[in-house]
Amino acid sequence: MTSSDYDPAKEGAETDFTQRMSYGDYLALDAILGAQHPLSEAHDEMLFIIQHQTTELWMRLAIHELSAARRAIARDEVSPAMKMLARMSRIFEQLNNAWDVLRTMTPSEYTRFRSQLGQSSGFQSRQYRLIEFLLGNRNHAMLKPHAHDLETTRLLEAELATPSLYDEVLRLADRNGLKMPATVLARDVRETHSFSEGVLQAWRIVYEAPETHWMLYELAEKLVDFEDYFRRWRFNHVTTVERVIGFKRGTGGTGGVSYLKRMLEVELFPELWRVRTIL
Repeated sequence: MTSSDYDPAKEGAETDFTQRMSYGDYLALDAILGAQHPLSEAHDEMLFIIQHQTTELWMRLAIHELSAARRAIARDEVSPAMKMLARMSRIFEQLNNAWDVLRTMTPSEYTRFRSQLGQSSGFQSRQYRLIEFLLGNRNHAMLKPHAHDLETTRLLEAELATPSLYDEVLRLADRNGLKMPATVLARDVRETHSFSEGVLQAWRIVYEAPETHWMLYELAEKLVDFEDYFRRWRFNHVTTVERVIGFKRGTGGTGGVSYLKRMLEVELFPELWRVRTIL
């Protein structure tokens, strides 16, 4: 029997979906696969659209995982939170790999449709902004690109009023006998966490005796692992943009590469990186 003779229905596979939910129905593939609308005749515009749409899908999952991890940590459910954080690293590994596909587009190819983008830019991604806020990088100036969208503004404002992932980790550590500075625990969560010598010294206790503080040690390393992937994603963003447009301004009006390079300096969990220096 050749492969062309094979009939999966003979083995019990369902083939009639006139009254049943199919694979495409469940995944709403008509909506997803019908959401690509190039504005030019340029061959590479489809790549550009799909790259950014799939990035937004991965970011949606990242928000789902980060939000759940934060809630779990607040309830002292550390084991499931660590599973979610490990998944976050894998999500950003996928996002990093995606840059390799976009980098197959040359500057000449991008130039053929760049003008069609108008002022649209990844800088305006509400999901990326939400991820940044979730992780504790709470730059209020970044609300401005969303001021025209009341629903998004409300979503981001609500996130700013909620303790970040790292805030909840520090509170968890304090509840488990690792004394954190009262000023850090009581700080205005709407603002970005600043480096604290007291927090650094608390993590030093964990890293000098991990066998005594294994839960916090493992959780800290999950955070570092995730931020490592997140930093790589930012770096790959910079190099991809420089490779494709050089030092032109971004379509959204930012400095392009210069703006993205400044983002490389952001530390999400500063004490977890600096504790390595003092061990």
